[in-house]
Amino acid sequence: MIKDLLQQKFAATLDDNLISEISEKGIFKTFKQNEIIIDINEPLNFIPLLLSGDIKILREDNEGNELLIYFLEAGDTCTMSLTCCLGTTKSKIRAVAEKDSSLVLIPVQNMQTWFHNNESWRNFILQSYQIRFDEMLEAIDSLAFMKMDERLYKYLKNKVMLNDTKTIHIKHQDIAEDLNTSRVVVSRLLKQLENESKIKLGRNKIVVI
Repeated sequence: MIKDLLQQKFAATLDDNLISEISEKGIFKTFKQNEIIIDINEPLNFIPLLLSGDIKILREDNEGNELLIYFLEAGDTCTMSLTCCLGTTKSKIRAVAEKDSSLVLIPVQNMQTWFHNNESWRNFILQSYQIRFDEMLEAIDSLAFMKMDERLYKYLKNKVMLNDTKTIHIKHQDIAEDLNTSRVVVSRLLKQLENESKIKLGRNKIVVI
């Protein structure tokens, strides 16, 4: 079963022998929506390969406020956890299941061995670094150069792309926590976006037009 899931999501990037080895040595885990997968300051002995679902990667300031950095989709890995594993440091991020998700956890020693011995794994890791780096630059640009209403609309459009549906089931408070702002601000800006005919608001749901 795990091997079939790996082939579905990673056959285009990882060779068959490596997929077989991952299915043997990796640990299959499932997480419910909103369950924490990796927490800040947690020692990391594995890296995750996401088979199904979505994961959001968050940073936290000294006051405990969270900020969304990027999302992971099926077929992705978290390069920030890779960096912590390679440096044998504690996690600097929090990974939370955006929806029910399944993963294969790869022990760090295997990850390091494959990086040196397997070209497809090495290419996959380097490409993942580039993708996540670009996403972090985009997150920094949003914080530095975009107004909150623009950040909010971009957030909603990313949710639409991630879930492949124009209807998003989410509370205003959850959006506020992801964007590190207040629920009142989010509610006001959502109403503004509705008045601009960009979205349609419902009870705990938003339709992006």
